[in-house]
Amino acid sequence: MSITKEFSKGIIKENPVLRLLLGLCPVLGVTTTAMNGLGMGLASTFVLLCSNIVVSLLRSVIPKKVRIPCFIVVIATFVTIVDMSMNAFLPDLHANLGLFIPLIVVNCMILGRAEAFASKNSLPYSISDGIGMGVGFTVALVLLGGMREILGAGAIFDYSFTPEAFEPFAVFASPAGAFIGLGFLLAGMNLLSKKLKLD
Repeated sequence: MSITKEFSKGIIKENPVLRLLLGLCPVLGVTTTAMNGLGMGLASTFVLLCSNIVVSLLRSVIPKKVRIPCFIVVIATFVTIVDMSMNAFLPDLHANLGLFIPLIVVNCMILGRAEAFASKNSLPYSISDGIGMGVGFTVALVLLGGMREILGAGAIFDYSFTPEAFEPFAVFASPAGAFIGLGFLLAGMNLLSKKLKLD
C-alpha cells in the first residue's frame, strides 16, 4: 500500500459518488450549478481531511465501544467550523447550500472513511485517503453541477456562452435533472472503468 495509491483510488477507482454511490443526498440536492458543487465539494473535503487526521491520531485512545459517537463529534466539530466560516466569508454560497452544510455531519462517505480507514491506518495514509476521496467527491459534484448548469441555463460558473436563441433544457434545472445527469455520469464512469479494467 502506497500513499500515492491511496490518493489516486479516491479519484477514479473508488470515487465516492461515481463508483461507491456514497453521499448522494448533497450530490443530488446542491448541484444546480458548478459553483454550488465546488463549494460543497471543498467543504466536504475539508471536513473529511480534518476528521481523518484527528481519528487517525486518536485511534489508539478511542474505546471501540464508543468509536462511532466519537467520530460523529469530531466530524460535527469541523462541520461547525465550515458552516460558520462560510457564513462569514461566503454568505451567498452559504445561502445556496443551506441545510446541506450541517448535513455533512451525517454524510456516510465521511463517517465511512473515519470508520473503515482512518481508525485503522497511520496519519500519512489517512491524509492521503482524505485528500483523494475529497478530490474525487468534488470532481463528481462539479461535473454534475456543470452539466446541469450548461444544459439547464446555457452557462458555466455563471458565465453565459450561448446565443440568445438557445433554449435551455429546463428539466436539468429541476430536481429530476440531478437524477438524469447522475445517470449519464454513472454510465460514463462504467464505460471508463471497463476500458481501464478497474473492476
